[in-house]
Amino acid sequence: MTGRPKRTAEKRRRHLLRDSIMHTVEEDAEGDGGSQVRIKRNKISRQASIGTATVLKQMPATPRPAGFSLELPTRVVAVFREPNRVEHTEYLGSSQFADDILNLARQAGRRFEREPRVLQLESPAYVFGDTHGNLEDLHFFSDHIWKLGISLTAGQLVFLGDYVDRGQSSLEVVAYLLALKCLEPQKVWMLRGNHETRDVNGWEEHYGDRSFLWQCKHRFGDELGPVVWEGVNACFDRLPLCAVIDEEIVCLHGGMPRRPPPGPRPFCADADSKTRLELLNMVPSVITINPPDNSIDADLQQMASECLWSDPAVEEQEPDLNEEGYGESLRGGGTVCFGHAAIKGFLEETGCAFIVRAHEAHAHGVSLSKGAKVFTVFSTSKDHHQGRQASCGCILIDVEKIQVINKSPSYRNHFVHKRNSMSLIGIPQDEISKRKLVGLVVDDDDDDDGVEYLDDSEDDEDIFGAA
Repeated sequence: MTGRPKRTAEKRRRHLLRDSIMHTVEEDAEGDGGSQVRIKRNKISRQASIGTATVLKQMPATPRPAGFSLELPTRVVAVFREPNRVEHTEYLGSSQFADDILNLARQAGRRFEREPRVLQLESPAYVFGDTHGNLEDLHFFSDHIWKLGISLTAGQLVFLGDYVDRGQSSLEVVAYLLALKCLEPQKVWMLRGNHETRDVNGWEEHYGDRSFLWQCKHRFGDELGPVVWEGVNACFDRLPLCAVIDEEIVCLHGGMPRRPPPGPRPFCADADSKTRLELLNMVPSVITINPPDNSIDADLQQMASECLWSDPAVEEQEPDLNEEGYGESLRGGGTVCFGHAAIKGFLEETGCAFIVRAHEAHAHGVSLSKGAKVFTVFSTSKDHHQGRQASCGCILIDVEKIQVINKSPSYRNHFVHKRNSMSLIGIPQDEISKRKLVGLVVDDDDDDDGVEYLDDSEDDEDIFGAA
């Protein structure tokens, strides 16, 4: 096994700006004639400006593929900002929108394919969990974290997967995130979740009108809809599996995978000397996962699958886990769970300190478990039986700080409305119907408490199959 990675010169350089803040000293008089000295860091010195220029010069320019244009992703982002405009609502229901999604999927897919399966990123970074077609909550994050646009936002955006299904606006969410990726490929990072697989997002019989395949066909018809669905899934096949921030925080959708059995592997003669992060980087850049890709080495296929599906063990399961700290997940279907021993072994093996994952709904948006070593982030407040007061959240990783950001349950934006909402008074019925088609108007029975499908901990076992 390799030990904890050494700090690189480039990583040390990222502290340049932080260390060049001018310290100002304030002295307050006290009642007994003495004084109290406070040291503050609230001014940027001239050295910081020089440091900024140095860092910017060292940053590589983002390459643009031949024939690439910013017009399409810029236009899609503009639609997302104001989806209720009449011309935007008509566009979201048009075949032009279908063509644009396919073009974005191709452009973003080429970028994903060139990225390593394990991304190495630096803070500051905002990390988001499941979005599941929830346009309203995604608007909350855009309004409060990158309100001025991605290019003017300090820090990177890291999305941990599950962009589609369950919510009514999967197409809008996917188009918007892919557009952001095309605009700022070095600031927006997308990982793969278990719903970015065909067996899950094509399960119409189970998810009904909340299935991504159903929404594609309902929006674009039985001929064009499946074409859009397949084009987006081809892009999903190329998504990275994991990201490591500051060489210390491992981010993935489900959890860390088990090691392959000892011995030489066809894909790596010295696999036993590699960390699991190094082995994950050997997963092919194009892989279906579910259904299983029979052209891929079975061990790599299993590792990729467990990145998407595994869960932390509940405390009652801990005594039944094996020596390495793994056992069968409550999801069933061959999925695995990991306990304290598995977490300890993985962190020691990789030299990391924390695991940030998504995959499980939490009413407060973010939860902490397993001896404060595992963060679970959930970035949608709807469609998962967490109640009307459920929140969504993300976390900010900034050098030595991890900060939780939650949406207040009382927050409402101006984009998604119930059909009986006072805000729709005076709007023609045909316009309301168009908005309902694209998920901007919902019926009362579309509310969280009225959904009839199973929770995530139960609903995937029949389609998963053995890992």
